[in-house]
Amino acid sequence: MGGSSSQLSKELLNEYQELTYLTKQEILIAHKRFSELLQKENNTDPDRVSKENFLKLPELQANPFKDQICHVFSTSERRDDSMSFEDFLDMLSAFSDSATLEVKSYYAFRIYDFDEDGALSESDLRKLVNRLTGEENNSKLTDDEMNELIKNILGESDIDKDGTINHSEFQHVISRSPDFVSSFKIIL
Repeated sequence: MGGSSSQLSKELLNEYQELTYLTKQEILIAHKRFSELLQKENNTDPDRVSKENFLKLPELQANPFKDQICHVFSTSERRDDSMSFEDFLDMLSAFSDSATLEVKSYYAFRIYDFDEDGALSESDLRKLVNRLTGEENNSKLTDDEMNELIKNILGESDIDKDGTINHSEFQHVISRSPDFVSSFKIIL
């Protein structure tokens, strides 16, 4: 789509604005940042930023889900989680203040669904909790603490009592959490 050209045409800028929750100014800033990342690339695809370079963005460095974020938003056919400009815009749009609760919960669910089976299982929840609390020995929950927390999460969220949290159940829980929308963002 021409995302890596040095300048965005007015038509393309308008199209991106229509397709995202971003303002023209945010799109231009994103394009500048993406172009800077592209200049650091030495790969064979001139329109994609490698996962390694993408994760060097200061906004992602401390995020415990940064690898999952790349994976969920990447459309790379090589499955290397590299990012095109459009992938980058999709990510920024989903994390923007203007994105709806439905959009944010959809992407959050995909980010937290580590095994990509369409449900948050006990295994997914363990990974989620470990990433949020830290996986070092001094901050890691004991097995009993983890089991109790998983039991409580499923007790509150697993409406159909199948042992997992599906997207609908996740969305229901998120709708009761007013802080979710404001905390699910990346600012460039």
